[in-house]
Amino acid sequence: MHESSHRNRPRNRLADETSPYLLQHAANPVDWYPWGEEALERARRENKPILLSIGYSACHWCHVMAHESFEDPASAAVMNELFVNIKVDREERPDLDRIYQIAQQMLTQRGGGWPLTMFLSPRDQRPFFGGTYFPKEARHGLPAFTDLLQRVAQFYRERGDDIAQQSAALQQAFDQLHSPPAAGDTALTTAPIRAAREQLAAAFDQQFGGFGGAPKFPHPSNIEFLLRQWRATAGADEPDLHSLFMATLTLKRMADGGIYDQLGGGFARYSVDAYWMIPHFEKMLYDNGQLLRIYAHAALATGEPLFGRVAGATADWMIRDMQSPEGGFWSALDADSEGHEGWFYVWQPDEVATLLDADDYAVFSRRFGLDRPANFEDIAWHLHVFRPEEEIAQELHIEPAEVDRRIARARQILLEARNRRVWPGRDEKVLTSWNGLAIGGLAVAARALRRADLADAASRAVDFIRQQCWRDGRLLAAFKDGRARFAAYLDDYAFLLDGVLELLQTRWRSDDLQFATELAEALLTHFEDRESGGFFFTADDHEQLMHRSRSFSDEALPAGNAIAAQVLTRLGLLLGETRYLDAAAKTLRAAWPALQHYPHAHTALLVALEEHLEPPEIVFVRGETQEAESWRDALANVYAPRRLVFAIPADASALPAAIADKKPLDETAAYVCRGVTCSAPVRSLAALVALTRS
Repeated sequence: MHESSHRNRPRNRLADETSPYLLQHAANPVDWYPWGEEALERARRENKPILLSIGYSACHWCHVMAHESFEDPASAAVMNELFVNIKVDREERPDLDRIYQIAQQMLTQRGGGWPLTMFLSPRDQRPFFGGTYFPKEARHGLPAFTDLLQRVAQFYRERGDDIAQQSAALQQAFDQLHSPPAAGDTALTTAPIRAAREQLAAAFDQQFGGFGGAPKFPHPSNIEFLLRQWRATAGADEPDLHSLFMATLTLKRMADGGIYDQLGGGFARYSVDAYWMIPHFEKMLYDNGQLLRIYAHAALATGEPLFGRVAGATADWMIRDMQSPEGGFWSALDADSEGHEGWFYVWQPDEVATLLDADDYAVFSRRFGLDRPANFEDIAWHLHVFRPEEEIAQELHIEPAEVDRRIARARQILLEARNRRVWPGRDEKVLTSWNGLAIGGLAVAARALRRADLADAASRAVDFIRQQCWRDGRLLAAFKDGRARFAAYLDDYAFLLDGVLELLQTRWRSDDLQFATELAEALLTHFEDRESGGFFFTADDHEQLMHRSRSFSDEALPAGNAIAAQVLTRLGLLLGETRYLDAAAKTLRAAWPALQHYPHAHTALLVALEEHLEPPEIVFVRGETQEAESWRDALANVYAPRRLVFAIPADASALPAAIADKKPLDETAAYVCRGVTCSAPVRSLAALVALTRS
C-alpha cells in the first residue's frame, strides 16, 4: 500500500508533490495529476470528464480503494482511457474538499466522506455525478468501480444537455447557500444559547456520554460550550449542573474508552460504537489539540485527577510523537500498520502476561478487560477500562494506591514493547491551522497543569510557523520537505490567531502580540465579506473555483468564522481596536439566521455570541517577570473561561497604546478591565483575587 512496496514501478506526476497522501499514489498505474492548470487544460482540450479523487493519508477506506482499484492495472487502464484523473489531499486543499463534499450531498442526497469520488465537466469543473468509496467488485449495493466508470463516461458522451441543465441548477443551489444577514435593527440575544443547550440535552447519551449513537465523535466544541454554560450559572441560586454532568460524563467515558490511547495518551478520531470502546484508529492532531484544551479546562473546573492525567498524557503524546525537531507539529498517525487497521494498538493476553510480572498482570488484566472475551474483531483485545480500581483493590486485598502503582508500571513496560512494533504511517506535513489548535491546547494545559515544558513546545511551534509559513504579511497553509505551499485559508488565520492569544496569556512575548495583530489585519483585508459580514473560507486573491464558501457551522473542526469572531472580540478589547469588534459583531449578524434555526450545530459561534453580549474580563499584571507570573498563576487556579490574564513584564517594549497605558508601578500591580472600563491599579494579590471574584 505504501510507497516502499512499489519501488520498481514508473512514477506518475504525483512523484513531485510534498503531500504524503499524494506520494502514496505516485507509483499507481493511474495517470494521476495534482489539481492544477495542466490537468484542467488537458481535460478541456480532449473534452474528457475529470475523475476527482479526494482523501487523506490516515484514511482507512482511502487505502482500501487505492489497493483494490488504483493499484490494479486493469482498473487504471479504464480510468486513463476515459478520464483525466486528479488526486487531491483534503488537508492541503480543504477549499476543494468543502465544495465537492457539498456538491456530493446535493447530487446524491447522502452524507459525504472520504475517499470522495467526483466526476466533473471539463469546461467548468462542475460535478455531474459522485459518491465516496466504490468497491472493485459489486457489493453492499454499490456497483463495481470499472462498470461505474464506463457508465459515467457514456452518460457524459450522450447526455450533454442533461448535464448542462443539472450543472446550472447545482450552481444556483450553491449561490443560494449564503442567507442574508439579520436586519440592522434585530437585537442579538441569548435565545440561541438556551436553545442549543436544550437540543444538546435531548441528544445526550445519559449512560455513555456524547451526543447521538454510533459512530460517536468527540465534538469538542459542544463539550466546551456546556462547561461554559455551567460556569456562567455557578453563582446562581440554581446552577446548571446538568450541563456540567453532560460535559464531564462525556469526558470521563472517553477517557475510560478505547478512543483514548490507554498506553500512549492521545485520542483516535471517533468510536465505531456508542460506548467509545473501539475507535477508527487514526490519531489526528486537530482532535488532540482541541481535546487537550478541554481536559485541561475540566481539570481546573472539577479538580478531577483523571482529567489532569489525560490532559498531561495527551500533551506528552503530541510532543513525543507528533512534534518535528524544528518545532512544527505533524498532522496524523495512520489507522493501519502492516496492512491491518488497529494492529499497532491491540494485544493478546498471553503476550501481555509474558511482559508483566504476575502481580502487575493480575491488576492490569482486570482493569483493561484482558480477562474477558476479545473485543476487537473477535481475535484481539483493545485496551478499555472495564473495572474501577477500588473494586480491583478489594478483590486482590491491596491498597488502591498499589493498584495505581502497578498500572503505571505496566503501562510503561507495554508502551516500550508497543514502540518496537511496526508503526502506523505518520503524515509529516505541518498544517498551519491544526498547529494553531495544538498551540492553543498546549498553552491552556501549560497554565492548568503548571507545566512550563508545554509552553516551550507551543512557543517553538509559533516560531516555526512564523519562520516557515509567514511570507510578506500572508500565511501559507502547509509545510513539508522544506517547502511551504498553498495560500492559507480562513482556518489557518483564525486558529493560529487564537493559539497565539492563548500563548500570550501563558508566556508574554511582545513579538507574539505583533504577530497576532498582523494576522488579524490580513484576515480583515483578504477574507471579510464586507457586504454581508463574516469571512469567506478563501482569500480575495485565491484561485477562482465554482464557489467561494462561507460557513458558520462546526464540524470536526470548529467553524473558522466562529473562532475568528471569538478572537477578534478578545483582541479588539485587548487593543481597544473597534474595527475588530465591529467585524466580530457583523459575523454574528451574518450567522444569525443559522443560529436561530440550528443553534446546536454552531456551539463555537455561540461562545462568540456570549462574549459579544457580555464582554470577557481582561486582567493586565505589570511588574517584575517572576512576581507578575505568580499573580497570573494564582488567577489561573480557577476555571474562568470569560477571563483573560496577561502577565506583562515591567520592561516589555513595543507595546501598543491600549496596553502601554497600563503602566508598571514601583511594585507589581494589576488592572482589571470589563468591556472598555478599567479599574485603578490593584496593588496586592489578595485585592486582585477579591476583585475578580466579585
